[in-house]
Amino acid sequence: MGHNMASWKVLEEMLIALEKKGIVIPENILSDLRSAKSMIKLHCTSAKGAGDALQKAEELSANVEAYLAEEAQKVFGSKKVDEWLRRLEDANIQVCEEPTIENNFVTGVPKDQKWLRVVPIKELPAERLLQIAEEQKLNIKAEKDGRLLVYGQPEGIKAFVKKMTAEATKKSPKL
Repeated sequence: MGHNMASWKVLEEMLIALEKKGIVIPENILSDLRSAKSMIKLHCTSAKGAGDALQKAEELSANVEAYLAEEAQKVFGSKKVDEWLRRLEDANIQVCEEPTIENNFVTGVPKDQKWLRVVPIKELPAERLLQIAEEQKLNIKAEKDGRLLVYGQPEGIKAFVKKMTAEATKKSPKL
């Protein structure tokens, strides 16, 4: 099984395809996929490969792959599953990409406040996100990469996410 982000992305695509077909993915599979991504990042970003991170990523990914392949077989049939497994095999050849480390430390946000980064989209442009943040009494700062840093009290952040999600799903076309 794969130990790189290309492999992880194929597994993520499989999971999303199953969810779109109405399959409810067990929490342990979702957790294993998230953990595998963390282990892959740890392996790729550390100078010595972070010891057991690669082995743990492979174990977690193998568990996710086995579940997804079995469920996909039921929903999509052998042809589609074989295609995904070939893509996984091809992805295994790739090496760790140059990591893009996201700074999880945010300056200027008080310790008692929560924060999140938001990427404006067509359905929710920056101006509308600013309005929603102001309605929830939140602070908002534009970052160099185009994302917005929204921060404030935890209740306000929760309300912001709910309102933002509701508006984005209301405006976006159904698949």
